Amino acid sequence: MRDPHFPKSESRRDFLLQAGGGFGAIALAGMQQADADSQVTSPLTPRASHFPARARRVIYLFMHGGPSHVDLFDPKPDLVKYSGQPLPESFGKVMTRRKVADNPLLAPVRNFHPRGESGIEVSDFLPHIAEVADELCVLRSCHGDSVNHPQSVYQMNTGSILMGKPSLGSWVSYGLGSENLNMPSFVVMTDHGGGIKGGPPAWGSGYLPATHQGTTVRSGPSPILHLKPSARVTPQRQRQTLDLIGQLNQQHLARHDFDGQLAARINTYELAYRMQSSAPEVVDISQETEATHRLYGIDESPTREFGTRCLLARRMIERGVRFVQLYSGDTNGWDAHTDVDKNHSQYCLATDKPIAGLLVDLRNRGLLDDTLVIWGGEFGRMPMSEQGTGRDHNPWGYTVWFAGGGVKRGFTYGATDAIGLRAEENPVHIHDLHATILHLLGLNHESLTYFHDGRDDRLTDVAGRIVTEILA
Repeated sequence: MRDPHFPKSESRRDFLLQAGGGFGAIALAGMQQADADSQVTSPLTPRASHFPARARRVIYLFMHGGPSHVDLFDPKPDLVKYSGQPLPESFGKVMTRRKVADNPLLAPVRNFHPRGESGIEVSDFLPHIAEVADELCVLRSCHGDSVNHPQSVYQMNTGSILMGKPSLGSWVSYGLGSENLNMPSFVVMTDHGGGIKGGPPAWGSGYLPATHQGTTVRSGPSPILHLKPSARVTPQRQRQTLDLIGQLNQQHLARHDFDGQLAARINTYELAYRMQSSAPEVVDISQETEATHRLYGIDESPTREFGTRCLLARRMIERGVRFVQLYSGDTNGWDAHTDVDKNHSQYCLATDKPIAGLLVDLRNRGLLDDTLVIWGGEFGRMPMSEQGTGRDHNPWGYTVWFAGGGVKRGFTYGATDAIGLRAEENPVHIHDLHATILHLLGLNHESLTYFHDGRDDRLTDVAGRIVTEILA
C-alpha cells in the first residue's frame, strides 16, 4: 500500500522537482503557486496585446458542411463555358469519390453580378449580403489539407487535422482574456440541430487551461441552461455555499499541485454565479426594437433562428465577450453532394439576411471597425458535378471573407484557377488565416505559445504568414 505521506509523482518533471529539492525548486514552486493562485482568482483578466490591435473582438460565422465558393463568391466564366464537359487533363489528377469522367464540370447554379461601388461579384443566392458587399474583404484563394469533414473542421478551428488541439477562440481567450469577467470570453452557438462533424473538440481548449474552452449557448427560450437557481435558494445562501465550496476546493487544489483542470472547474463555479446576474440581460432580445428584429429577420420564419443567434452575438460582443462563434448547419449542413441548388437555397435563405443585418447593425453602432467578422466553412466544393446536380468536397481552393476589424473594405484577394479547383494566385493556407486573425487582434502568432510536451506549441505550428495585403 502506498504511503499517503509520499505522494505519487504524475510525471517525470514532477518526480525530478520533488527529488531534486533545493532552493531553486522551492522558489520555482512558490512562483508557480502564486501564478496558480492568480489564475484561480481571475483566469480571464484582460491582458495586454503584443502590439496595438486593430480588432478587439471576433464574430466567426462558420458555415458547416462546406459552402460552394463557385456558386457564391468566386465566379468562373470558364466553368460556364465548359459546363457538361469532362475536367481538362491539364488540371491533373484530382481526388474525388468517383471517376472524373463520371463528373463533368457543373456551371454555377445561380448568376453572379458586380455589387456596390467595389464591384465585388456576389451570387444571386445572397441578395442581402450583396447589398453590403462594400464591407467585405473576400479571400478567394484559401486552402487546407484534408478532404474529410471532421479533420477539416478541426484544422479550420485549431490549425491541425488532429483532434485535441486548442481552438482559435481558446487561443484568443488565453492571449487576451475577457473584457467582462461576468461572462465567458469565448461563446459558441450551434445550429438548432445541435451537432457538427467533429463535435465539441472543434471549440475545445486542448492542452490550454480548460477555462478557455468555448461555452455553448443554445437556441430557444433558454439559451443558457440552469442559469437560474432554485426558488428556494436565496442569493445569500447561494453565496455562502459557494464560499464554503471555494475554501474546500482551494485546499483540494493545493494538495493536487494546482492542477489546471481542477482550477478551471473551480473557476467555472464562480463564473456561473456571476453570470446569473449578467447573462439574463444579455440573452433577453425582447429589449431590442422591432426595427432591429426586422433587420435580423427575426420576424420571419426562415431567418428567425439564425437571426436570433446573430443578434445575440452582437449583444455579447457589445458586453465584453471576446470571441463568438456561430455555426450554420447541423451534422450535414452545407454538404451539397446531391443538389447544390436545393441545399444552398435553404441555407442561404436562413443566413443571408441575418448576416447582412449583423454587418449593418455593427456599422451603425460603431462596432464594426474594431470587431472582426469572419465567414467561411471547413472547405469549398468541386467545380465538377456529383450525382448530376451536386458537388463534392474541395479543400484545395475556396473562399473565406472578413469584414471590419482592420481589413480593407470592398476588396478581393487571391484567386483560384480558371474553374475554381485550386488556389492559384496568392494562396492563403489556414495557418496564414490564423496568423492574420491573431495579428488583427494585436497578437504575434509566433509569440503566443504554451509549453506542452516539451515544446512551445502555438496555433500556427511552425508556419503562418500574415496576409498584410488585406490590412487597411
